[in-house]
Amino acid sequence: MQGLGFAYAIAPLAAAEAEPGQRETSALLARHLQRFNTHPYMAAPIIGTVSRLEAEGRFSETADLKNALMGPYAAIGDPFFWGSLRPFSGIAAVCLAVKGFILAPLLFLILYNPVHLWVRVRGFITGWQQGKSAVEFIRSLELPSMSRRLRWCSTILLGGAAYLASAAGATQELFQPGLPGQIGGLLVVLASFLAVRKGLSPLAILYGSVTLFAVVMMR
Repeated sequence: MQGLGFAYAIAPLAAAEAEPGQRETSALLARHLQRFNTHPYMAAPIIGTVSRLEAEGRFSETADLKNALMGPYAAIGDPFFWGSLRPFSGIAAVCLAVKGFILAPLLFLILYNPVHLWVRVRGFITGWQQGKSAVEFIRSLELPSMSRRLRWCSTILLGGAAYLASAAGATQELFQPGLPGQIGGLLVVLASFLAVRKGLSPLAILYGSVTLFAVVMMR
């Protein structure tokens, strides 16, 4: 599904040759037009490593490397970027939005973009410099453990967003200002905590909360 993009990313290698032949260029592109599917942000380290192997003439190793890495990298990237970092950044921005900060979307970009850009750029450079050893770079990031920490932080922030909304009086039908609102916010935090312990995605909690508040506000 991403084979065409992978081949496009590899194509400059052919142009970098002193006198690239049509047969060599066709063979290079054909090797990388095969099926490839991983998390988009995790593709860069693989492209860097494969580029290194191609430059060294180790053509026979590229397909095996891509097939070996694309599945595990997808399993690492999807939970971290889609399931943890993006919800965390979004909920943090919601906390500012509830308080009326017009630059709340900017906080989302500040929290989200540098992380994935660093992984992509640094991953490609490391792949090009170290070849197959670049796998150690991804392992050193410890993204699965970071995913778990971000999920807990998202749950805490979600409770904070509920409290800020109740304190602002925008949801008085659910929470009353003052002590009742604080108790209601605490209950939201505890409910979210239990939901995460049961395996419910923080993203599902976020969307469910937004839907609930939207329904109440429409009454």
